[in-house]
Amino acid sequence: MRISSFFQPALIALSVVSAISNTAIADDDIERLAIFGNAQAVNDVPGSAHMISQAELEKFDFTDIMRTLRSVPGVYVLEEDGYGLRPNIGMRGTGQNRSEKITIMEDGVLAAPAPYSAPSAYYFPTAGRMQQIEVLKGTSSAMYGPRTTGGVVNMLSRTIPNESLAGQINLSAGEDGFAKAHAYVGGAGENVSSVVEVFRYQADGFKEVNHTGGDTGFVKNDIMAKVMINSDSDAKYYQELEFKLKYSDENSDETYMGLTEADFEASPYSRYSASQLDNMDTKHKQMQINHHIKLSDRFILGTSAYYNEFSRNWFKTSKVNGKSLSGGAIDIAAAFDNGTFSDDEIVVDVKANSRDYESQGIQTVLNADFGAHQVKFGARYHEDEMDRFQWVNTYSLDNTNYDMTLTEAGIHGADSNRIDSAKAIALFVHDEYTVGDFIINAGLRYEDMTISRKDWAKGVVDRSSPLKTDVSNDVEVLLPSLAVTYRVNNDLIIIGGIQKGFAPPAPGNDKTENEESINYELGLRFNKQAFNGEALFFYSDYENMHGNCTASQGCDDNNIGNQYNAGEVKVSGLEVKTGYEFTAGALTIPVDLTYTFTTTEFQNTFQSGLDTWGNVTAGDELPYVPENQLQLSVGVVGEKWRSDVLVRYVDEMRTTAGQNAVVGGESIANHTVVDMAAHYNVAENQEITFNVDNLLDKEYMATRAHGSIMAGKPRSVTLGYKYSF
Repeated sequence: MRISSFFQPALIALSVVSAISNTAIADDDIERLAIFGNAQAVNDVPGSAHMISQAELEKFDFTDIMRTLRSVPGVYVLEEDGYGLRPNIGMRGTGQNRSEKITIMEDGVLAAPAPYSAPSAYYFPTAGRMQQIEVLKGTSSAMYGPRTTGGVVNMLSRTIPNESLAGQINLSAGEDGFAKAHAYVGGAGENVSSVVEVFRYQADGFKEVNHTGGDTGFVKNDIMAKVMINSDSDAKYYQELEFKLKYSDENSDETYMGLTEADFEASPYSRYSASQLDNMDTKHKQMQINHHIKLSDRFILGTSAYYNEFSRNWFKTSKVNGKSLSGGAIDIAAAFDNGTFSDDEIVVDVKANSRDYESQGIQTVLNADFGAHQVKFGARYHEDEMDRFQWVNTYSLDNTNYDMTLTEAGIHGADSNRIDSAKAIALFVHDEYTVGDFIINAGLRYEDMTISRKDWAKGVVDRSSPLKTDVSNDVEVLLPSLAVTYRVNNDLIIIGGIQKGFAPPAPGNDKTENEESINYELGLRFNKQAFNGEALFFYSDYENMHGNCTASQGCDDNNIGNQYNAGEVKVSGLEVKTGYEFTAGALTIPVDLTYTFTTTEFQNTFQSGLDTWGNVTAGDELPYVPENQLQLSVGVVGEKWRSDVLVRYVDEMRTTAGQNAVVGGESIANHTVVDMAAHYNVAENQEITFNVDNLLDKEYMATRAHGSIMAGKPRSVTLGYKYSF
């Protein structure tokens, strides 16, 4: 493992401080790595803040993060594989592609493999093993950059149990070969505590490859271990040192080849034989060290050092008979499979999208209690890198047995040979000032980063050869934020705020322009007895919006990794979330409603290399942002059982920028999907679960990437058993 010389001394000092100390921190360690800490704190956050608790996560037991996040207003998701392996998440109109426009964290540190130099990567923390998920949008998100326009998702992993020994085994099996095994065991001692967790899930897939019946499923493993050393509870200085190690791998037979309109209508869960070799293979390793010390009653210092390695190779069909997926390959593959193509064989290029990622950093936050002023001082040094070394294998596909025969093995690195990297220093100060019934939150964030690209010409595999591109750009930005909450009474709070949003330019942005915006929000929260509600109006005024060119958007191979500037864009909307808990005798009936209304508009006329933007005219709406989306959840809870039904509606979406009526073939129709879950406690520590995703077996489009259609997941029934001790 290579650790930058910058923070080698810091890690040594951190270890020395902890070794010589004899102090302890007794609070639950989830509080140290969380944004909110506890549910009550969410109510006082000056902006849109939502915590999905462990109880909420267990209600439907989703392994798909996108299904989980639909309960949060102002969050948009774009399905792709149906299982949430490669999430596309956006907030407040930012765009969802590979979650590139939001900040993803696990346990308080950046989780993307290269969040500065390559944010749209194919890794996301395993949502099914998380104990709690926090979502923050608006003013306070500036503390958690580098992307501050949309918001933050902080996923909190399993905490060490407070008991001397505790654990759980959770097993599930269902349709399409779905199976899940999730188990953890751990315990707390006087000075040493630990937990080990294993999560594995898999499926055969709900699609079938034409003629061959090849695999379309996946297997994913995730292992995590934590060890915490604490000193005695009566020590003068309160301290903890926690070590976290994590490993995960995935093997999935996924593709970017969707279906033609006719084939989707006839057989939505089929796949073309030209995609039979498409396969993703990934490995992820993480080390994180967390240190917390209570210096006094006024000061608590928290420090985290982290290191991530992620490697992936996605073998996927990139061309058929020399045509790209969005340039005619889909039509050729369709005609070949249905027997209307003129030739007996076709030529299929399968690109090995091989990339290695590395990120590392150290960050620290000092929490200072000055009475009316609660101040946070934060600093982070971060480095990340993407190493891209790709090649293309060529196959012939015949129409006799539909076997693919290798005709030309690609030279490794000949298709793309490139290194993108970044180094960044971030500093922030945030003051929460309470005066009477007002809470004033003022923040200032500073980022200084260097973003670089070294690119060799196509066909060059020797990195001692001259570079085609050798660019290094320095970026500095200062991001102020201001928010006010006013407590009208014990039940009603009024919220308002303004902040400067930011996203750094990618190495492929030849103009090196930041994404910058001014973001406003205004709304209220009302909580009284069994009712809770929140309504927030948001408005984002972009001076310049970025569009990142990725394979998932159907970009031309030569443009992948490039970034385009859209200039001025305006996004506005309304976020509503309400809940009420009815009682009917011995039964409890919780009802929750989430609603988001969004409008978007480009202010400039320009041309881009993005398929989803294309030639934009001022007044066009952004693609893949529904005007309306709604989710309704209704439950019935008895003494030993509960049952919940979830209904979610997504409005029609454009798939390319445009205005007025949506052109046929450039939209995803509105659709409603219903999920159901039931739990029964057979004993105090044993539970049986029954889940049905897409209860009504609704057939619907998920996306139109590459000019073809991907289907959403059909009905899937799962039966599970959980044992706790």
